[in-house]
Amino acid sequence: MTPPRRDAGAPLPPVSPQVLAAAVESLTTRLRGRLDQAVESLANTPVELAEDGTYGIRCGADAWVTLAPGPSGTITSPDQARCTCLLSPRCLHRTAALAASPVADAIPPRQPGPSPDRDPSVGPGPGRDPSVGPGPGRDPSVGPGPGRDPSAGPGPGRDPSAGPAPGRDPSAGLHTDPSPEGAPSAAAVPSAGPVPPAGRVPSAEGASTAGPVSSAGPALPTDAAPSAATALPGGPAVPTGPAARAVRAVSSAGPVSPAVPGRRPSAAQVRAAGGIWAAASAVLAAGSVAAGAVPQAELLRAAHTARLAGLHRAEGAALAVVRHLRATRDPQGAHRAHRADELVTALRELLLVTHRLKAADPDPELIGGVPHNHRPDGPLRLYGVCREPVVGPGGAGGVVTHLVDDTGRWYTLRDVGPGGPARARRAGTAHVAVRSFLSDHERLSRGGLVVTGAVVAPDGRLLAERGVRATFAAGRPWADAVPATAAPDRLGSGHAPPLTGCDVRIVAAEGDEVLVHVLTGDAPGPTVRLAPAHRHPALAHSANLRRLGACPGLELRVLGRVDPGRVTTLRPVAVGPVPGAATTLRLPQEWQERADLGYDVLADAHFPAGAHCPPPPRVTAADARPVDSPLRRIRDLVELAVTGGRRAAAEPAGDGDRAGHVAALRRGGFATGADLFAALGAVAARRPRDAFGRPARDDQDQYAAQWLATAVYLTGTEAALARGLWHR
Repeated sequence: MTPPRRDAGAPLPPVSPQVLAAAVESLTTRLRGRLDQAVESLANTPVELAEDGTYGIRCGADAWVTLAPGPSGTITSPDQARCTCLLSPRCLHRTAALAASPVADAIPPRQPGPSPDRDPSVGPGPGRDPSVGPGPGRDPSVGPGPGRDPSAGPGPGRDPSAGPAPGRDPSAGLHTDPSPEGAPSAAAVPSAGPVPPAGRVPSAEGASTAGPVSSAGPALPTDAAPSAATALPGGPAVPTGPAARAVRAVSSAGPVSPAVPGRRPSAAQVRAAGGIWAAASAVLAAGSVAAGAVPQAELLRAAHTARLAGLHRAEGAALAVVRHLRATRDPQGAHRAHRADELVTALRELLLVTHRLKAADPDPELIGGVPHNHRPDGPLRLYGVCREPVVGPGGAGGVVTHLVDDTGRWYTLRDVGPGGPARARRAGTAHVAVRSFLSDHERLSRGGLVVTGAVVAPDGRLLAERGVRATFAAGRPWADAVPATAAPDRLGSGHAPPLTGCDVRIVAAEGDEVLVHVLTGDAPGPTVRLAPAHRHPALAHSANLRRLGACPGLELRVLGRVDPGRVTTLRPVAVGPVPGAATTLRLPQEWQERADLGYDVLADAHFPAGAHCPPPPRVTAADARPVDSPLRRIRDLVELAVTGGRRAAAEPAGDGDRAGHVAALRRGGFATGADLFAALGAVAARRPRDAFGRPARDDQDQYAAQWLATAVYLTGTEAALARGLWHR
């Protein structure tokens, strides 16, 4: 027997969704009720990692669970998880160990999405690379061949969740690493999609000129006038208006395989989408506080069914929801900083995609495609922009270096691992290796890079795969890189989301936050807030913002991210001088006109006239604070519904504040938002029951549809407001 080495901090191997779902399904009702408690008890249990790669967990005096992942490092078969107790394999110990393990990406490398001449539910032929076309001499319209089940997976006898076949180039698959801020990898999570370009938004309450959602199933908002209303089947009226114009913009994320325009999803795909919708609706009704291992397993089983039906985007969205649920329910508190808006985004994406699929919407983007690494046609000439500390869930820490190419598209180089904020601080000057190239993040963020044979992940990460060669090159002035950030239409597979950049003038300090005017030509623009991206004392964000706030009248160029909960708040990552401004930063030449707020410490020498700032301008009461949009009320209710469940969402409907919130939204010009706010509270509070006293099933669907309509409206309207405020 191979002697084990005790490693209490060793992470458990990832588990395929279907393996975990089958284990939970095999438990009795009594054991299912104890599953969440058993998973929590494993949080502090040491894990013994043997030299042969097996993991051992002591779950009791007579229970020893062994996890033996395959060559891919993933538990892909039920027989790879064993327990020594008498009830195994239908035991609580084995299932709890699987439930405590991370969820693996169930999409195998290079599995195709639907093709122009093929039913999306049909798998590739036996023994054939699914990434290859029909082949010479073969009619692409011909099916998979006689004797083959059209719903079959990648090939006979092969586990579709396993890694690449023997003899295959492993670089063809997606290389993953821990994502910052607890975000799952782009291989599994379709993003919220690109923000529609400015100019397509007719008003602050509009989002994007796009077609309405299919009318089949529970109704979502349409393009009708804001005062119009459409009734959900068997329920109260749901307001219609500009909200639905955000639907296609919100749901256009993820790489999409070629598909025949107008081809409707197959019957198997519609059924699979309905199964995911039902599981996701149950999670929404319960809320993250009550969505334990059993509801998560139901969602994983539905995701596996969607995968077999070829619904890659829906499967990825379901896995994203499960990962975010686990992050919010982490018993050790490692994910305590996990933001509710991330779970809202994942759940909105899942419900929106499945709602349209189960209504047989022919939009090919709903099917989605499997994300693949891609190799650009020629060498990449990249320019460093800034470094950003990463403090993620599970004690992860590191750095992300942002780069742009000549077309303004964004890429990243990441170094993220266990260590938390302390590692994030050290990683800012750590070495970065791209095959034979060796440099450090600080030098790279202020210089440039030429990459030949580049391999780029769908989320814009540069990967150190075989054949990649990199050479250090000169950078370019920071002022030439920042204007390219206001390009939300450039999002897409293989490119990182752009940061938001603008010129501002400091107004006043407010703690470790700074009030600024956005510079729009000759006149100052609206008042907005700069808030620290991270407040941990090991990072320099808060100290730098306090120093900037002490110099009112200073003009600077900021680069960061708009706060997802407040469109008037920007969390800057880097700052620099405004070209041609008299009162601006004076940064040293080696900094190349930029200061990374998480790493570089601003001193008196970096400010004009020996840090003696001019007298602060006269600030009126109206300019003292940025006015947050009344949409904050809708966001609070949407997030409360996701975290606390349906009961929590119904509470505002029973007090006197609801009328005040609705009135405030109407005064702010958000009539559609006011109607949606009132309707969501009313639907949450109304609980019809059947003859046996059980909640009516169609009512759960109606509640999910109402929440989805509100969340889609919120996303589209906030995006329109952010464009009008930051991208001028």
